[in-house]
Amino acid sequence: MAAVFWLIDTILSLYWWIVIISVILSWLYAFNVVNAGNQFVRMIGDFVYQATEPVLSPIRRFMPNLGTIDISPIVLLLGITFLQIFLRTSVAPALGVLRY
Repeated sequence: MAAVFWLIDTILSLYWWIVIISVILSWLYAFNVVNAGNQFVRMIGDFVYQATEPVLSPIRRFMPNLGTIDISPIVLLLGITFLQIFLRTSVAPALGVLRY
């Protein structure tokens, strides 16, 4: 059972970093730091977009429109962090998994 919790925690941590990369890449696109025509940059951008957009778009529907500021990644990062803390402090000890 400890392996399952470790796997879930690792997947959540990796997804947390993918969201961070998505935010940084969007800033780099916005300020024209990276060339969007570069095939490698486009591949990374497409992967990050396809990985984050299914989760971010429902959050954006419920968030108020703040103009050009998008705080949906912050909400998602807080949700991931909350889920990790909840798994570590409540679910795992309740199922008898003390360390993972």
